[in-house]
Amino acid sequence: MLVRDRMTARPVTITGDVTVLDAINLMTEKGVRHIPVTNKDGRLIGIVSEKELLKAAPSPVTSLNVWEVKEMLHLLTINKIMSNKLITIEEDAPLEEAAVVMVVNKMDGLPVTRKGVLVGVITETDIFKSFLELLGAKRQGVRITVIIPGERGLMAKTTNAIFEVGGNIMGLGLMELKDSPTELWEITFKVQGVTKEKLMEGIKPLVKDVVDLRDQ
Repeated sequence: MLVRDRMTARPVTITGDVTVLDAINLMTEKGVRHIPVTNKDGRLIGIVSEKELLKAAPSPVTSLNVWEVKEMLHLLTINKIMSNKLITIEEDAPLEEAAVVMVVNKMDGLPVTRKGVLVGVITETDIFKSFLELLGAKRQGVRITVIIPGERGLMAKTTNAIFEVGGNIMGLGLMELKDSPTELWEITFKVQGVTKEKLMEGIKPLVKDVVDLRDQ
């Protein structure tokens, strides 16, 4: 799964001289929470989020009256609040690479480029949606979480056991247990076409432990 498969393509953009009030209104109108910022030549110079815009607005408990607040927002422009640190990712990068960049830099939106040209935006919501799809969260079935040793070929044996009892894997997530003295993996399967009892019967002989089992 690549960034281009999950990003919002052809995003709305603004220039740095746009006021905070106009930017907030534009976000509301377009239903977006992140807008890339470009210079007058169309070159990307940053991205601004709804969170940053609201942080720049006066507090509700300010002593300013409503007209003074509006005047302030009309004078405050995007280039005065945006960060000069430009971080982007190429559209053909793996999705997890975008997630790492966003976590490390504490970003909730990331401009996407193609050879330096802006082509989209990837957000934390896009990442969350992809995570839900990988786990099969929107599909009905049996959800089972197991612990298996890091033995070569055991994962293949486990998935084969699911197929042998009539199960069809619709979602999969795995995580290494870092604190374990031996190599262990926690694996979550979303399975259709089989009951909880039948699934347990087929998979239990191969796993170290069953952490969770439920219809979902």
